[in-house]
Amino acid sequence: MILNDALVAGMNIIGDKFRDNTIFVPEVLVSARAMNAGLKILNPVLADAGVEPIGTAVICTVKGDMHDIGKNLVKMMIEGQGIRCIDLGVDVDPEVIVAAVKENHAQLVCLSALLTTTMMGQKDVIDALVAAGIRDDVKVMVGGAPITQQFADEIGADCYTLDAASAAKAAKRLILEGKTA
Repeated sequence: MILNDALVAGMNIIGDKFRDNTIFVPEVLVSARAMNAGLKILNPVLADAGVEPIGTAVICTVKGDMHDIGKNLVKMMIEGQGIRCIDLGVDVDPEVIVAAVKENHAQLVCLSALLTTTMMGQKDVIDALVAAGIRDDVKVMVGGAPITQQFADEIGADCYTLDAASAAKAAKRLILEGKTA
């Protein structure tokens, strides 16, 4: 199939090369844009054929942070894994994220923060998911330049990845694990 054998397989190669530092952000962005152009053509065909995404992710940059290059890269890579992404943009309130998770029955929340001053916004989202009683129903991935595995563990995130390629593979794994649980 064109989706799995060409687009997804190609983005997996790009992701591996990006992770290995043999290509860089501009090449990944060009590849991701090409994949998205292919998906725009393919999506109506897939919908007509009854092909469903493997799951849904809500993705955004947390409150107070206006940076979106990393988020956009992760979004494109995740979509390449067959996951529907609800992109809430930048500077997003935790309550908006909770509402989007509920409305879209998302299995995954992907949170980006580029600034050290906005890192705790990721914890605020996790706290909001707990307060809404849906934390156990959704996996939370965190990332961004100042984020570390230690920080992810401290705030109760389910997953931290260092780059977009790793994030895409982890997102797919988390969603598929959730379906078998």
